[in-house]
Amino acid sequence: MPRYRISWSSSAGPLLALEPSRVELAHHAPALAAAYNDPHNAPLLGHTEPSTARDVIGHYERLGRRGGHGFLVLRDGALVGDADLRGMTGGAAEFAFLVAAVAEQGKGLGTAIATMIHAFAFTELALTRVFASVIPRNTASRRVFEKLGYALDNGPVARGFADDPEDVTMVIDRASFARSHAQAMAEIEISVR
Repeated sequence: MPRYRISWSSSAGPLLALEPSRVELAHHAPALAAAYNDPHNAPLLGHTEPSTARDVIGHYERLGRRGGHGFLVLRDGALVGDADLRGMTGGAAEFAFLVAAVAEQGKGLGTAIATMIHAFAFTELALTRVFASVIPRNTASRRVFEKLGYALDNGPVARGFADDPEDVTMVIDRASFARSHAQAMAEIEISVR
């Protein structure tokens, strides 16, 4: 399966999202584990147990085996977050992301990362819908999804992506995203690595 590279000079700065090689993943896994374990981030991600670098590598490997796409996101060569598309079936997938540093959250970086990965999902993968499952108290992530154009969806397909019965489930379709983000889609560059 090919690995992809997505780049965009966004309002949050020049961003690069990479489906990592094993070497790249091993290099960044400790920093990602630390971000997943941050006391602010962990509960918003639904993590109840600490993650190790090995756990991060295992997560990315499982994503790949199941047909998903996991991306490391870099700005000026430094890791700023990660994102993935998972549970791909019937032209749909679930999207999840993390802005690693708490100090960088709420400044447009999450929206930029999400825009890049959605452009990839709707063009390269030709998905028709992307879903999100959000822990109710994660209002920052919910705002990102609302900015992208997501709508609440409590239907059975959306609820199938929920990790917990209390999670808020949302959806966006390809046409809605393309209409709202036409300029970004024209600027975002996607290539096979």
